[in-house]
Amino acid sequence: MAELYEPFLRQLRLDLDSPLPGKVAQYRMAPRPRPGAEFRDTPGPDVRHGGVLALFYPHDGRIFLPLILRPTYPGVHSGQVGFPGGGQEEADDDLTATALRETYEEIGVHPSEYAVLGRLTPLYVSASNFLVQPTVGWIDYRPDFRLDPYEVAALIEAPLLALLDPATRRVENWTLRGRQVEVPYYAVENQTIWGATAMMLSELLALPAMQLAPGCNTLPAGACA
Repeated sequence: MAELYEPFLRQLRLDLDSPLPGKVAQYRMAPRPRPGAEFRDTPGPDVRHGGVLALFYPHDGRIFLPLILRPTYPGVHSGQVGFPGGGQEEADDDLTATALRETYEEIGVHPSEYAVLGRLTPLYVSASNFLVQPTVGWIDYRPDFRLDPYEVAALIEAPLLALLDPATRRVENWTLRGRQVEVPYYAVENQTIWGATAMMLSELLALPAMQLAPGCNTLPAGACA
């Protein structure tokens, strides 16, 4: 079974070690303010730093990514879907270490269980003033997830093919922080994935390796490009 995923993994490692799609891909899923509205995308000197993990794993012949539903709390990301991750602590060597530590704390998958393949383009999240570094990993099996109930309201096991399917990408007009914006999002597993998480996913899904994901040829032409 491992050989089924090897072309995908080989290309993914190569992609992450090459020039990345970057902001062009990220901003395909960015909320779009109407003309005249301000959109801050450059961090200031007071920016905080964080790391998240996009952890691929195989199950029943398909590839999945674990996402988490945040609990309801007094904060800008309350009740949203995101990658496992959080803010950097002094003991973290770098932001990949932050992502790995937070993933273990939130969903119980220890760094010794998986391989780190590389990193995506950092993304500044103005709503929370965080510069977020996404790390990409691979584990050879479906993990034994153990959720921290204080940080995770639910686990979403998102099929990669569903994320790649153009039918899951939608756009709606929302009111955010008092202004009208056009919000692209992924509708997957009865969840709405938008904002910074959707932007990071957009870059990840733009990598050439996605064309080699098992089952990609069953999607509409160009879906995995």
